Amino acid sequence: MRKMLNTLYVTQSDSYLAKDGENVVVSLPDGKRAFPIHNLEGIVCFGYPGASPQLMALCAERGVGLSFVSEYGKFLCRVTGRTHGNVLLRKRQYQLAEDAQESARLAKSFIMGKLLNCRNVLHRFKRDHPERCTREYDDGCRLFQTSMESLYRCQPDVDTIRGIEGMAAKTYFSLFDHLILADKEVFHFTGRNKYPPTDEVNALLSFIYVLLSHDVASALETVGLDPQVGFLHQDRPGRTSLALDLMEELRPYLADRLALSMLNTKILKSSDFVKKENGAVLLHPDSIKTVLTCWQKRKKEILTHPILDEKLEIGLLPYAQSLLLARYIRGDIGEYPAFVAK
Repeated sequence: MRKMLNTLYVTQSDSYLAKDGENVVVSLPDGKRAFPIHNLEGIVCFGYPGASPQLMALCAERGVGLSFVSEYGKFLCRVTGRTHGNVLLRKRQYQLAEDAQESARLAKSFIMGKLLNCRNVLHRFKRDHPERCTREYDDGCRLFQTSMESLYRCQPDVDTIRGIEGMAAKTYFSLFDHLILADKEVFHFTGRNKYPPTDEVNALLSFIYVLLSHDVASALETVGLDPQVGFLHQDRPGRTSLALDLMEELRPYLADRLALSMLNTKILKSSDFVKKENGAVLLHPDSIKTVLTCWQKRKKEILTHPILDEKLEIGLLPYAQSLLLARYIRGDIGEYPAFVAK
């Protein structure tokens, strides 16, 4: 298994990134900081910082993904270099993406992994806080289980799978407010919204999803797959559809659980968010650093991968699943095994 390198997060919109030898130099109003390129696997810029063409070329040459994200957490663009890996693997990926049955088969695996991990989040809460599980919560869990059973029984059809996933996600997020235990007056969740998020919980979820999206796209490129050609999400110019596919199974375990932990342990408070005149709610610039610290700490935790039976850092999960997906596409294994947390 590969070694996990660092990701550089640039959160100040008045920053400028440049190249100095083998270093990435971030210029700020109060000075400069340099980061050796060989220690990085990715750079994520929030807001609208600038970057020199020389820095972009260095990142492309070293295989360091450089992503730009709006202040609302919306993906803007990604700078990458030459495509790595076996061209035969990518050709096979494109063939499967054009095959409706094969696309549906993979889509079903991604979404079944997602629903199983969502169910684990719901059951974990019920195990730890049985006194807080109302009748409404139990009814929602049963409805969610019904969606899982529908997915298991359905014929391979991408549109059907999308419909089941949509209903399951609606049920899951209708229960999400029950999982938030602290500062309910502030952190009250009524449903998923984005671009821009209009409440604190959605702002936090969107931000962490962006971080995960960057890591997944980088992992797919590392194993030689094309992040833009997916099986569940429709292809659009500039959209990393395959990264969105693979993210589905990882969101509950990597992102949702982290968000809940930060809220319930009061790492974040109401003062960590700001509300814009247009109703958008964003993380305060100083609080972004807090979230990034927790994200990096989470990624360094160790787990035993249920399929590979190997201990690895949680931050390497996107790479491990990308590796398994590449093996399936090559025909080395009979099916793609989605990650399901134990």
